[in-house]
Amino acid sequence: MIDVDLLLACGAAFKKMPKGSTIFREGMTCCFYYQLVSGRIKWININEEGKEFIQVIIEAGECFGELPLFDDEPYAATAIAEEDSVVIRLHKPVFTQLIKENQELHFKFSRLLAQRVRFKIILLKSLACHNPEIMIRALLNYLKKENKNFCADCNQLKLTRQQIADMTGLRVETVIRSIRHMHEKGELLIDKGKVFC
Repeated sequence: MIDVDLLLACGAAFKKMPKGSTIFREGMTCCFYYQLVSGRIKWININEEGKEFIQVIIEAGECFGELPLFDDEPYAATAIAEEDSVVIRLHKPVFTQLIKENQELHFKFSRLLAQRVRFKIILLKSLACHNPEIMIRALLNYLKKENKNFCADCNQLKLTRQQIADMTGLRVETVIRSIRHMHEKGELLIDKGKVFC
C-alpha cells in the first residue's frame, strides 16, 4: 500500500514475526499501521468453541488491521503470522498525519476499505443461500478477480481446504466434497491434490 521508503522516512520500523506469533489480538487498542513485507498473515476471529474464522489472508505488500486507524475502535480481528514474516509498522499518529498530508494515499485506503466491504457483502450473500458450492465459488471468483491467493502464472489456488472452510464457515469435509463435485462438473481442476481455477 505505502512505499516502504516513505514509511521508513516517517520513522517506521521492521519487525520479524515467527510463524504462529500474534501481531495483535481482537479487542486490543490500535497503536500502529501494519504492512506485510514478506510472509503471510491470517486475520481471524475465534469463536467461543475455539473455531477460527479467517477474515482474510494477507500477502506481501498488503496492509492489515487498518479499521481502528480510521474509527478509533479496537481491533476487530486477530492477526497471526502463518509463516515466518516481516512486517513494517508505523505509529498511528504519524500514519494519521501522513494520510492527512497525502490525498492520493487517502483515496487508496478508501478504495481498499470499499473492496474489503464488497468482499464481505459477496460472502454474506452466498451464505444466505446455504449452498456450499455457491459459497466456495463466490470466494474463489472474488479471490481470482483480485489476484489474491492464486499463483499468477498457473492459476493454482494457494489456500488449503481447511483455510477455505475457515473463510466460509463450512466444515472441511464439506469443502472437500464440494470441491470434488465442482471438479466433476468442470468448474475447476484438481491435479495431484492441487486446485486450479
